[in-house]
Amino acid sequence: MKTVTLTIGEEPELFLDAYMITPDNFAGKSLESIAALEIYEGNQKSTLGDYFEITGESGATAAETRIVVTGNPRKVKRIGQKMTAGEIIIEGNADMYTGGWMLGGLIHVKGNVDAFAGMAMEGGELQVDGDAGNYLGAAYRGDWRGMKGGLIRVKGNTGNDIGTAINGGTIIVEGNAFIHVSTHGNGGTVIVKGDVEGRVGGQMVKGDIYVLGSIKYMLPGYKLVERGVQKEVDGEALIFDHYIGDLGEYHKKAKGEVVYANLYVKTAAPADLVSAREERIQAAHEQKKAKRKAAASAELASVVDKA
Repeated sequence: MKTVTLTIGEEPELFLDAYMITPDNFAGKSLESIAALEIYEGNQKSTLGDYFEITGESGATAAETRIVVTGNPRKVKRIGQKMTAGEIIIEGNADMYTGGWMLGGLIHVKGNVDAFAGMAMEGGELQVDGDAGNYLGAAYRGDWRGMKGGLIRVKGNTGNDIGTAINGGTIIVEGNAFIHVSTHGNGGTVIVKGDVEGRVGGQMVKGDIYVLGSIKYMLPGYKLVERGVQKEVDGEALIFDHYIGDLGEYHKKAKGEVVYANLYVKTAAPADLVSAREERIQAAHEQKKAKRKAAASAELASVVDKA
C-alpha cells in the first residue's frame, strides 16, 4: 500500500470543506494532480496544495492507497466522504462529517471527531480514539436514512442522537452517551459500554441496543420481558435484562410474529449484587440502632421529667 501524507500548514480562518480527501480521489494521481484538487474555505474555492504540504505516493487503486492527515486538522471537515476502499489516518482531531456516506475502507482518527461522523455510512470501518460529537452514525438532517452498514467504534464518549434512523451496521461506544440513542431506528446495533442519560430507543421499531452501564431515565415505551438473558457483546458473554419497544409505535410482522426493537441493559455482576445486599443490610442495621438510641433517649428524658 502506498502512502500520501497531507501536512496542514497555518490553521485556516474558516473551516475547510475537504470532501476530496479520499483514496478514491487520490488513487493513480501524481502529487501535482492531488495538490490541484479543489477545496473550499467557507465559500471561497482554492486548491488542496494551498493548505497542505503533500508528500509520498498514491497507489494505483483506492484499495492500494493510504492517506495520512497530520498537523492540526481540527478545522477540516468531510474527510473520507463516500470513500470505497483504502485507508485514512487522521493524526489529531477532525471536524464534522468525517466518513460521511462511507462505503468501504478504514478511517482511523487518533483524536476526536465533531458531529455527524459516519453519517449514513454503508460499509467500512471508522475508528475514533477520542470522543465523538452529536449525530454519530445518524441520518443527514431531514433524511430518514441513517447508517446502513459498516462499523463505528469510539473509545471515548459521544454526544446526543447517535444512530438516529439507523438501518444497519454497528456502533460501539466504549464510554458514555448522553440522550437519544437509535431514535427512529429500523435495524442495526448500538452498543454503549458506559452510561446513558436517557431517551434510549425512542420511536425505534427494529434493531438492538446494548447498554452495559446504566440508563438514568428509561422510556415508558419499553417493556421488560425477560431477566438473566446471556448475550455475547463485542466478544464478551454478559447477562442482561431484555426489554422490547417502542410500544408506542406501529410494528410490522415477520413470519406471523410482531417485530420489536430490543433493548438489553446489563445486570449487576454477582459480586456487585452481594455488595449491594450487604450495604442494604448494614443500612437497615444502622437505622434500627438509631431508632433504639432515640427511644432510649426519649425514655430517659421522661424519667428525668418525672423526677
